Amino acid sequence: MAVIDMDHDDSTSLLKVLAASKALTRSTIPALGLTRRGDLKTKLRAFDLGVDDILTMPFSPEELLARSIVITRRALGTDHPIVPTIRLGEMEVDIVNRQVRAGESVIHLSGIEQSLLYLLASRGGRVVTRDEILDAIWGPDFVAESNIVDRHVRSLRVKLQNDYRHPRFIATVAGRGYRFVPKFSNVGWDLDEESSQPAPD
Repeated sequence: MAVIDMDHDDSTSLLKVLAASKALTRSTIPALGLTRRGDLKTKLRAFDLGVDDILTMPFSPEELLARSIVITRRALGTDHPIVPTIRLGEMEVDIVNRQVRAGESVIHLSGIEQSLLYLLASRGGRVVTRDEILDAIWGPDFVAESNIVDRHVRSLRVKLQNDYRHPRFIATVAGRGYRFVPKFSNVGWDLDEESSQPAPD
């Protein structure tokens, strides 16, 4: 499926290209439009250009997921359940059930913890600053406590059994922020603390 920012200058031409591609290849590519405006004119324009649904920002990850599943099932004409998961190395993230599986362990994450994990993982190992995390998860207008990011990273690490001294998932970059460690081992995941050997960074 295609997710398109309807407020972007290229959205019209992109949807026209998408429509031409679908006609040429006789393929089915559902499209979900996103907009910050939310006015009727913008929504009608989006539907005229061929989007299957439109979502007004800001929105929750769950709503984006639900809309995506609905229009994909409708476009494919299937009643089979779609269970979206994301694989991050050996880690599997179940978006619907807010679960992370690593080895034989299942971890239940809060909404903020899940968003934080996605944000770090999506950067492919690049450093994400605390300000970037604040803006992405809480929004640019949020007045934060000084250590709110660090507290949520600490909570996420506890659930992931991630030792900051030997990070297997989230590494601290001193004075800058955090980065996701894309390669890790599950050796010792289900063993007791004394026999567990965390993977090196």
